Amino acid sequence: MIKNIDEASGSTVTRLSPAKLNLFLHITGKRTDGYHNLQTVFRLLDWGDCLHFSVADDTVIQTADNGLDANTLCHQLLVLAGAETITADVEDNLIFKAARALLASAIQSNILPEQLAKVHIALDKHLPMGAGLGGGSSNAATTMLVLNDIWQLNFTCDELIKIGATVGADVPIFIFGQDAIAMGIGEELTTIELPDQHYLVLTPNAHVNTAKLFAHPKLQRDIAPLSVATIQNQYADYLQTLTTPYHNVFTPVVMSLAPAVADALSYLQGLEAQTLGTARMTGSGSAVFLPLDASVATDKNLVAKWIADAPCTGYVVGSL
Repeated sequence: MIKNIDEASGSTVTRLSPAKLNLFLHITGKRTDGYHNLQTVFRLLDWGDCLHFSVADDTVIQTADNGLDANTLCHQLLVLAGAETITADVEDNLIFKAARALLASAIQSNILPEQLAKVHIALDKHLPMGAGLGGGSSNAATTMLVLNDIWQLNFTCDELIKIGATVGADVPIFIFGQDAIAMGIGEELTTIELPDQHYLVLTPNAHVNTAKLFAHPKLQRDIAPLSVATIQNQYADYLQTLTTPYHNVFTPVVMSLAPAVADALSYLQGLEAQTLGTARMTGSGSAVFLPLDASVATDKNLVAKWIADAPCTGYVVGSL
């Protein structure tokens, strides 16, 4: 398991690309642009993928007056390894898309340096895909943050969040880099201070297409919006337990479409009395999680038994 990493060695930079959990997830309406407005609390974890950025000091690409578009320039500047099983075409990978969006914004803002170093990115993948843990979005955000420094583009955090939102709805939270209340499509972020916590996370081998979920006739899309102050003040209603009105609107739909997710969630629900927490799904699935009371989180033998008995792969992780 990859824990929190933030290291630099010579011309290589290593970063943790953390996972996230949605403590609850509401849809408050559909937007005119076709997207949906959401309300959620994102919790970042000390567990995720690992990205290694190696700067090729002897390979510098000239960008001045060459008329290169961001896509072509990105192909010249990046070498990506470890993502071959994720996307067959590198241009479909969120790491590449993030770098391309960064370069496109630099070109549009007329701040692209005349020379840029070539960068090798090695992805050490640990998070399952399509699990609602934000792995690809986190990879994209980590890439943007590190390349912004390596290439000295000097975009601010707010500017990177705006660029990241064009890559994916979950990218902004990982650029923001801390637990947050999220609204809009996920780009309107407000810091929230939450107590440290541990979670038992299960990752069933199931995936339901996100577009299919958003189009499902039984998906609830009209949750009454809550104010930021309300969400901040009522964190006890969704942190350890989950009480009305807080819930994940995707859970009943995913449960009906993916029996493996239903089995995993049912297993965690059977542990609720011992953990003093409420099991739930993160994002649009398929991962499910159970907050652990401090008294059981430190009982390694008990937790190991729960993982061994689980119907799918499980992990015990902590908040970042």
